[in-house]
Amino acid sequence: MIKERLEQLRQLMAEYHMDAYMIPTSDFHESEYVGDYFKCREFITGFTGSAGTAVITKEEAGLWTDGRYFVQAAKQLDGTGITLRKMGQPGVPTIEEYLDEVLPEGGCLGFDGRVVNGQTGKELEELLGDKNVTLAYDKDLVAEIWKNRPDLSAQPVWILKENFAGKSSSDKIKELRNKMKKEKATVHVLTTLDDIAWLLNIRGNDVECNPVVLSYALITLDSFHLYINEQVLNEEVKTYLKDLGVTVCPYNDIYKSVALLNDQKVLIETAKANYAVVKGIDSTNRIIDKMNPTALAKAVKNPVEVENMKKAHIKDGIAMVKFIYWLKHHVGKEVITEVSAQEHLDHLRSEQEGNLGVSFDTISAYGPNAAMCHYKATAENDTALEPKGLYLVDSGGQYYEGTTDVTRTIAVGPLTDEEREHFTLTVMSMLRLGAVKFLYGCRGLTLDYVAREPFWSRGINFDHGTGHGVGYLLNVHERPNGIRWRMVPERQDSCILEEGMITSDEPGVYIEGSHGVRTENLIVCKKSEENEYGQFMEFEFLTMVPIDLEALDKSIMTDEDIKLLNNYHKEVYEKLSPYFSGDEALWLKENTRAI
Repeated sequence: MIKERLEQLRQLMAEYHMDAYMIPTSDFHESEYVGDYFKCREFITGFTGSAGTAVITKEEAGLWTDGRYFVQAAKQLDGTGITLRKMGQPGVPTIEEYLDEVLPEGGCLGFDGRVVNGQTGKELEELLGDKNVTLAYDKDLVAEIWKNRPDLSAQPVWILKENFAGKSSSDKIKELRNKMKKEKATVHVLTTLDDIAWLLNIRGNDVECNPVVLSYALITLDSFHLYINEQVLNEEVKTYLKDLGVTVCPYNDIYKSVALLNDQKVLIETAKANYAVVKGIDSTNRIIDKMNPTALAKAVKNPVEVENMKKAHIKDGIAMVKFIYWLKHHVGKEVITEVSAQEHLDHLRSEQEGNLGVSFDTISAYGPNAAMCHYKATAENDTALEPKGLYLVDSGGQYYEGTTDVTRTIAVGPLTDEEREHFTLTVMSMLRLGAVKFLYGCRGLTLDYVAREPFWSRGINFDHGTGHGVGYLLNVHERPNGIRWRMVPERQDSCILEEGMITSDEPGVYIEGSHGVRTENLIVCKKSEENEYGQFMEFEFLTMVPIDLEALDKSIMTDEDIKLLNNYHKEVYEKLSPYFSGDEALWLKENTRAI
């Protein structure tokens, strides 16, 4: 089947005189997750992972993906004629290097310009320009092959009331226009879905786990055009948007509108807007290529959002306590697998008032599977939990009161000394980072060493960021705040930490073939004292979930580490105990006791 699809694609490539065709994993809005309509790369290759790019030439087909998916991709590509290109491995060319090598002088690279961002498109122009390669970006060849392609998502839009949002959309739009004036922009083209949803205080369900709405926005200093499928708007939402001064236009008319711009100063973030939109802006206009102002504004949660997030984390904590209690009392007595455990946790969350689903696909990983940082349990690889070792669960929920993300590693039986040591180090690291006090002006880069010192002093490291920003009833991964030890420019997550920013705090240890440990809380940045040295800042934990005392090696903890843990557990018990009775209440008290 895959071979037949490749042959059909190559026939179309020949018809359109293309030497290569590139299919990334993306939608028209550079979203982290994509809906079924946009799964073109999966359709052509058969690879179902969430990240990867396919490049098809007349003679070859390759799939580039990262280390999370090497094993899965190798299995799913077997027999298809598609070569797995393991990104970052010795001898493996990047996609750009490969295209530069295989495309002939005067050749043609094809791709759908709506699913490649403007910055990548420009880089391809510059890379291939010396060989006079043309970019044919106006053809979605997969659409011509994919006969039963799912429709574009068209879920109903609803209004997020101000008691949840904390600020009116009219105020947000006014602040955005002030930022436009500061940048001397006359037009702002906004295509990122979470930014549009935040700006208008609307939500939907067009991307799995992310309550956003397929849309574009074109904003001037006195007008606001929203490009959206009008069928998803009920009369209440239409009236709401009209009262905001928003003109509703057909979803695909954004391309016509940008083509009509003339002699404007256009604020557009080309790394987040698709290439077709960017190329539609003609040379009479001046492009101001900067981060969308809404990215920073959205990341700084207002006081109402922060208080709501605390409520969401109480609900999440209740579900997590019920889950851990259940797991501790049933593992080894009945068959529990990674998938069944995940389903049980997802069900417990769904029972919480105001829960709107999960905020990302739950990572449910036992034993050596937890050493794969982004492991996903499926029917094919589902592993039964045994009454020994460690089980890791990384999960989160969407609530009217906000978005949660929590990881706990749980002892399901006897542990090795190494497992116990690694578990304790992650707890020490997470608590120490949550307890830092720092002068205003620090970035996550400044603070990351606090989290890594317990590991680095023992010659251990974890190969992922320590923390990412988290949205409010939006994306669980949100820029521009983050915590990591070195710059990763494309992540855009190294801004100054501001009051109200919510970030994850999630150190880990991953030992291939043995075990993985991660402990994650969300933290909110807040002001501490101000004195002659300046304004000091600190964090407050939002996550309220017990840490498994049975897995600790107290001997490697300092007195201060023990104090931090006891203080945290005291707060967890005070906030969660009113919601429990009977055996669960007794268990919670015992498992948040001072050590």
